[in-house]
Amino acid sequence: MGDGAPDRGGPGLVEELERHRAELTGYCYRMLGSGFEAEDAVQEALVKAWRALDRYDPDRAPLRSWLFHIATNVCLDMLRGAQRRARAMDLGPAGSPGPDLGPPLTGQAWLLPIPDSRVLTADPAELAVERETVRLAFVAALQRLPPRQRAVLILRDVLRWSAAEVAELLEGSVASVNSALQRARATLSEVPARGGLSGVPARGGLSGVPARGGEVDRRLLERYVDAFERYDVSGLVALLHEDATMSMPPFAWWLRGREDIRKAMLAADAPCGGSRLVPAGTANGSPAFGQYLGGEPFALLVVEVSGERVRATTTYLDTRLFPLFGLPMSFAGPPRTGE
Repeated sequence: MGDGAPDRGGPGLVEELERHRAELTGYCYRMLGSGFEAEDAVQEALVKAWRALDRYDPDRAPLRSWLFHIATNVCLDMLRGAQRRARAMDLGPAGSPGPDLGPPLTGQAWLLPIPDSRVLTADPAELAVERETVRLAFVAALQRLPPRQRAVLILRDVLRWSAAEVAELLEGSVASVNSALQRARATLSEVPARGGLSGVPARGGLSGVPARGGEVDRRLLERYVDAFERYDVSGLVALLHEDATMSMPPFAWWLRGREDIRKAMLAADAPCGGSRLVPAGTANGSPAFGQYLGGEPFALLVVEVSGERVRATTTYLDTRLFPLFGLPMSFAGPPRTGE
């Protein structure tokens, strides 16, 4: 069916709309910073499109552009008055090892992860670059932009729409789009590189950490999981970059540096001893695991890797993420070797 007017009564209509779901979800996720909200936004956009099909004119815009126009308006509505989502390192300086994590912050404060399978659509040649644009650091940096600037930058620099296409979608002028893009790029160029990560991938005139690409060292992950499940502090720390970060939303407390992470883990008296990690695919371009304690879901762990070391770990203490990542709500796996 292409970009012509879909037949509302035709058998392929649902398939035609669904064909755009992953790309729309990736767009809405970058706009909103939450996998839950992104999926809600896309569902609302597709329902709106279904209901308005009798008013859709393919001579004015291809179906894809029309859907993005609807999705953009849904996101802009959702962002009115919304709190900016962020990572712990975007909220303040690194903390110190110790038992006081401070009070948890509301869930609306946090940038939340999303499975790569829900948002990545590129062919293998483009996949490494596309993955960079859903990295936690980059999506967090996007949240610093006003909503319309955010939309312009994503459409122009991530999805590579032309200025004329973006102007038509936003019902503005090419000059206003170019001006918004210039301001957005300037803002992102000033984002501090906290936690060892720049937030901005090298694409479309943006500066920052170049696309890492390549496959994560599976042996490194195996060693990490083994040390984690045995609560082998020395083994875990040996796998970290010198300036690695560790954070645990919903707490704003976070640590930077291998030595502080080691001290914190030793002082914690192994509260997660006996944990099991279940692979959950990839989240925001990085390996993810469901962490279970006593067979019950405890946290979603995202492990960011650079080279042959772990650069950052984010432990989301939010079990709502388990169904999103296809993880079971209980785990009674085989005992570890030697147990």
